[in-house]
Amino acid sequence: MAFVITSPCTGEKAGECVSICPVDCIEEGPDQFFIDPNICIDCGACVAACPVDAIVDEHDLTGQQEKYLEKAESFFG
Repeated sequence: MAFVITSPCTGEKAGECVSICPVDCIEEGPDQFFIDPNICIDCGACVAACPVDAIVDEHDLTGQQEKYLEKAESFFG
């Protein structure tokens, strides 16, 4: 997985990231959007488009943000 959508998206779901993604790898979940790790091409377009700065490279996740990686894996699992 290249990028993970974290807490600022929860409940917000602005959606700019969905329309900018060139491979349509972002899907809407019940309380936030998720990036499909099997489709993402690691282009970073979603990072720049996110108005709430919720999208983080998986290697830059803090300990508190790790749960969002697990949540995304579960969503697509």
